[in-house]
Amino acid sequence: MRSPRPRRRELSPNTALIVYYLAAIALGTALLTLPAASSHAPLSFIDALFTATSAQCVTGLVVVDTGSDLSLFGQLVVLVLIQIGGLGVMTFSVLLFFYLRKGVSLRGRWIIHETLMHTPVASMGELVRTILLFALLIEGAGALLLALAFIPEMGWTRGAYHALFHAVSAFCNAGFALFPNSLENYRGHPLVNLTIMALIILGGIGFLVIREIFGCARAAERKRLSLHSRLVLWTSAALILGGAAMIFLLERSLSLQGRPLGESLWIALFQSVTTRTAGFNTVDLGLFGTPTLFLMLFLMFIGASPGSCGGGIKTTSLAVFVALIVSRLRGSPHTTAFHRTIPEEHATKALSLAMLALVLLGTAIFLLLAVQLPGQAFTDSHGEFLLYVFEAVSAFATVGLSLGGTAQLGDAGKLVIIVLMFVGRVGLLTVAFAIVRRLRSNAPRYGEENIMIG
Repeated sequence: MRSPRPRRRELSPNTALIVYYLAAIALGTALLTLPAASSHAPLSFIDALFTATSAQCVTGLVVVDTGSDLSLFGQLVVLVLIQIGGLGVMTFSVLLFFYLRKGVSLRGRWIIHETLMHTPVASMGELVRTILLFALLIEGAGALLLALAFIPEMGWTRGAYHALFHAVSAFCNAGFALFPNSLENYRGHPLVNLTIMALIILGGIGFLVIREIFGCARAAERKRLSLHSRLVLWTSAALILGGAAMIFLLERSLSLQGRPLGESLWIALFQSVTTRTAGFNTVDLGLFGTPTLFLMLFLMFIGASPGSCGGGIKTTSLAVFVALIVSRLRGSPHTTAFHRTIPEEHATKALSLAMLALVLLGTAIFLLLAVQLPGQAFTDSHGEFLLYVFEAVSAFATVGLSLGGTAQLGDAGKLVIIVLMFVGRVGLLTVAFAIVRRLRSNAPRYGEENIMIG
């Protein structure tokens, strides 16, 4: 009698998510190495891998100029990777499963839940269709507004294409631009600034927040936003306005010196919005002072909001930190915000993710410095230290801003940045599932013993 065939082991949810992203990156890398993808000589494997990872992980760091070094085919490959990476590979996969009437596995539901939701929804298919509809409508509206600025300057075909590319790149918080100096030529253009900033903010606050705001606006009776949405909106507003004010004050005698007041305000506000996760810039970052760059490191590390196109440790983590500190200073054993109690599991998860991110960044920065600055004394390389720290944080937070360090990366340095971009896009979710396990009713509880803190 024949023994039954051993059952094939199913991938765990976190492994499946990694496989999906790796498959998209591998396909993108293969396409970008084709001669048709380049305007000049074909890209090397490492440069194609770097570009595909940056696009799929919606980062925006580039080792080749997107507008001049890539052909139209290559640019479209990058654009598709940005769209898939921004909305999530699983979002497209689940939508395809629904249309093929195959349903969604428990693994697929877990990935969608961890990526997009803070509370369960009645219909997974309706959720995904709503996300895609919102994304296409917002990107379409952004493309139309940008076309009003680009078409008179470039003509119908080129202007419309540039408008579409930058609208998708902005909403997905990717930061890829077809201009060699990003958006520096439009630093005082109100329409371009407002449109790009609006797209970045909408893509960075999370799909469910947009859906909830839209639902509240349509409701006949006044509805209160969820605690998640209120934390996201208030924290995002504080970071944007506070960051803009600090950049303006710190740079008024440096990069903003001699500029008109209106242009200076546009630059400060735009850079505050884009620094958190988008990666566009309207002024040369090399002109910024060290205090401003340190502020930008903080903004990049925080990043966007959960369930969005952006990276970082997320705005809700910062909000939980602040709520935790305020609650403890008031003598409360519970973490509260807006007259609601935040579960201790969420506070523990936020702290764990932040510590994990710091450990990962510290290790990556060490490796990056080791391969990029071997045998150099501090007096010879202290300026480059900040250069590569900025590069590493930008990669991990999937921001894409650079002080010029990307162009100086060797193959080993590129691999470190590739890993950081990948982990920054998918790693925190998988790590959260691996470290912050669900509580079990039969979990053992051992005797307590005091230790000294501080």
